[in-house]
Amino acid sequence: MSIIDTTKPNFSAGGSIGFTRRQQRRFKPLRLLAALPLVAVTALCFDGTAPAGTTSETASAPIAASAVPAARWSVSDLRELLNAVDASAEEGLDPSAYSTAPLRDAVENRRPEPGLDALAQGIALALANDFANGAIEDKTRFDWKMPAPMTSAQISAGLDSALAEHRVGQWLRDLLPTDERYAALKLAYAKSGDTAERAAIRANMERWRWMPRELGQHYLYVNIPSYRLSVMSDGMERASYNVVVGSPRTPTPQLALHAQSIVANPGWTVPKSISNKGMPKGRGFQWKSYGGDRMLWQAPGPTNALGRIKIDMPNPDAIYLHDTPNHSVFNRENRALSHGCVRVENIEGLAALLHDQMQLDDALADPSRTKVFQLQKSIPVYLTYFTVEASPDGHINRIGDPYKRDGAMIAQLGEAPGRAAVMAVR
Repeated sequence: MSIIDTTKPNFSAGGSIGFTRRQQRRFKPLRLLAALPLVAVTALCFDGTAPAGTTSETASAPIAASAVPAARWSVSDLRELLNAVDASAEEGLDPSAYSTAPLRDAVENRRPEPGLDALAQGIALALANDFANGAIEDKTRFDWKMPAPMTSAQISAGLDSALAEHRVGQWLRDLLPTDERYAALKLAYAKSGDTAERAAIRANMERWRWMPRELGQHYLYVNIPSYRLSVMSDGMERASYNVVVGSPRTPTPQLALHAQSIVANPGWTVPKSISNKGMPKGRGFQWKSYGGDRMLWQAPGPTNALGRIKIDMPNPDAIYLHDTPNHSVFNRENRALSHGCVRVENIEGLAALLHDQMQLDDALADPSRTKVFQLQKSIPVYLTYFTVEASPDGHINRIGDPYKRDGAMIAQLGEAPGRAAVMAVR
């Protein structure tokens, strides 16, 4: 017998392994335990009774010593795992979802049975996945298109190494985000006594667990709900710009990209989602053929929808940073207005941070001439969606939720442990 989908298991009174409705709804069963032997578990239930369908003869038959593998999980390893499960309340996760009662019994009675290995392995892998990649499985529902921080193979190999070196607890802690913005949210979560506020903070902590762990020394960071682009260097914001982002009907997806070039006086190839609705307003439009496909194109110039500068970052969604001929939109409070791309106020200043300003000025002098400047080194660009931010001392800043996503995230995360439980862990 082998375990195929054992993650956050629930043990019924009869000792069978299953999943509660909430666990099935909230968590993705990890398929990392395929073909793991479960000799002791199939031979005896944890309450000492024979499993259903086992005859008295087979139940009383001794198990050959060679059939029972040596335990990989020592009592100290199990204790570290249980401590990490308890501490998951600080991260906004629900410790009860991991069904650790049999492990706790084994630790209290100092019984590191081989049959507990598969159970401990499943719980550890589930907790590791939630720490490393977040607890919500279907992130595409929230238009999140960044790759997962870790693969299941990396998590499984990491656990094997941690067990061999008896550092399970440290390994699990190291999977969590180390960004100061996550730490600030975690502090705010522990301090807040408001249920709604805690739920919103918890949703944003979950989003941070979806983020890459290494953002880079220098990068551009767009937070869609705040309508701001930040130029980050060595963990500090060096400059910031107002932006316009996608409307709720055409939202800007969350992406991890690389800016590779700056286009001065760009032309605009109109997406079919726009051209199919008719000829856009403005001048300079014409039909062009691209590989047999007929596309509407707007020549560069003062009325071009992309303005004077485009920062290109190749991606299948055709999302980029660009200027606009209508600068009055940056004065609006609600700036979720575009078809998905990010319009940047004073993008010329941003471009000058990435490339030689004299060359840019020379190219911009002739608005009818398009010129492309390849960056010497590509710059990471992150398009994110955080509705709550916190200062280092835990002070909360509720930004807004233009795409109305928090409610669905909070519902999918399920009930959170109470504040008292979090404070008890601390």
